[in-house]
Amino acid sequence: MERIIDGEKLNVPEHIAIIMDGNGRWAKKRFMPRNFGHKAGADALEQALVDADELGVKYLTVYAFSTENWKRSVEEITGIMNLIRRYLESAIPKSNKNNVRVRIIGDRTKLAPDIIKAIHNLEDATRTNTGIQFNLALNYGGRDEITRAMRELAEEVKEGKINPEDITEEIISSRLDTREVPDPDLLIRTSGEERTSNFLPWQLAYSEFFFTDTLWPDFNRNSFIEAIRHYSKRDRRYGGVK
Repeated sequence: MERIIDGEKLNVPEHIAIIMDGNGRWAKKRFMPRNFGHKAGADALEQALVDADELGVKYLTVYAFSTENWKRSVEEITGIMNLIRRYLESAIPKSNKNNVRVRIIGDRTKLAPDIIKAIHNLEDATRTNTGIQFNLALNYGGRDEITRAMRELAEEVKEGKINPEDITEEIISSRLDTREVPDPDLLIRTSGEERTSNFLPWQLAYSEFFFTDTLWPDFNRNSFIEAIRHYSKRDRRYGGVK
């Protein structure tokens, strides 16, 4: 969708996905513990949601905690989970005030019971909001998501609800955590790394990628505009010829 942003005509992606990387390095540069960086990253995310909404983005999906992140220290994991708890508790009034619908993607069964309850409360409370749709990936792994979807389809085949030959890409997509959400148009990864790290492997098949050296806590509205500017220059053919 074309919009005029700061006097410049840009093609704003409908759906942006972000790998928020660099919190630890941001903290290390300031001689602070990693959890100090995660707190700064959480603040940056709250502002990013506001910026994305104002820029005209309709869907924002962010990688908050992966299935591989459990390998980190107990101290760091505890700090991250406490940040998630605080977000889930405070998000309902903020989201409803700003007409934001929130979804949590990932395998929530492995999260603490109080977090699972808070997730249900937040999703239920924002279900009818019609503004920007915010998808937060918690205990998410792309291969894990696809594996869970295949198990669900296998059970349906076993029970005779569906025939193997009837399984299409659309049916697979409908069993993923992101069902009812269009695939991302643009993936942004911060901190200089250039890989997808098991994030949305099915959904990113035709997405444009933008990598930036900016550490996530320093990501701001100007960073968003830079990414959108690069996206606007891309010629998206989806395998066809123009």
